[in-house]
Amino acid sequence: MHINDIFAKHPTTFSFEFFPPKSDEAAEKLFNAISELEPLRPSFVSVTYGAGGGTRTRTHELVMRIKRETSLLPVPHLTCVCHTEAEIHDILERYAQAEIPNILALGGDPPKDRPSHIRERDSFPYAEDLVRYIRNFKDTYAGRCMSDPRGFGVGVAGFPEGHPGTPNRLKEMDYLKRKVDAGADYICTQLFFDNRDFYDYRERCELAGIKVPIIAGVMPITSAKGMERMAELALGARYPAPLVRSIERCNGDPAAVRRVGVHWATEQCRDMLDNNVRGIHFYTLNMSTATREIYANLGVKDSLALA
Repeated sequence: MHINDIFAKHPTTFSFEFFPPKSDEAAEKLFNAISELEPLRPSFVSVTYGAGGGTRTRTHELVMRIKRETSLLPVPHLTCVCHTEAEIHDILERYAQAEIPNILALGGDPPKDRPSHIRERDSFPYAEDLVRYIRNFKDTYAGRCMSDPRGFGVGVAGFPEGHPGTPNRLKEMDYLKRKVDAGADYICTQLFFDNRDFYDYRERCELAGIKVPIIAGVMPITSAKGMERMAELALGARYPAPLVRSIERCNGDPAAVRRVGVHWATEQCRDMLDNNVRGIHFYTLNMSTATREIYANLGVKDSLALA
């Protein structure tokens, strides 16, 4: 189903994110988690994409397995870093032929083994360029290999706390508007822990003339160590003082930290639902328990009950 049909059908969308496993054993553990999350009936599930080739093949394999073995709608991530135009074309053609109708188009980070990589030498230096290419693909190739004449539905990333590479928040909105104008259908945000950051971001998007749906990224804290790692993965996510205080009260008790984290994420979701958020995107870290607990805490059995 095209992403625009999903938004037309559901006033609020609910989606989960997975990353490609690095081993066959991890792949089976992930699919166990996916089978536990499938009854929650998410609007779609996204699959992340590794830079430099490390997990790129596994991304495609996981996307195809989800499509083949589940009822879920997979949305693969695609980054333009370290890619040629021919490589991007081949990837899009494979997804088009497989009737994978949606892509999340990202700039991406250089692989760890290539820290000096010069982005300007890539065929697509910025996500805006990749979005535009995907749109042009619709006009020149998609009709040959996918049934939907609209081509791919395209999502882009947003940063409620600010993009770390763009300290000027006004410029940041300009860049985001350019991505949307290039053909993005929706925005999926980085995770955040203070809903006020998201509401401010949503309002600034409106002031900038950005009208596409904005999906809010949520990741429950499940351990103190994971909290530290989360800050690194989220490019410096800010932890509100009340959340830090609650974690400190746990005195290092892992079970207590987990309860606090799930409760905080539940309250984030409840508040956003009360404030008409267009969608909630759960960063699952390839596990199912925390997400299922949030649904239970909200008093629902699946996404349709939430929507």
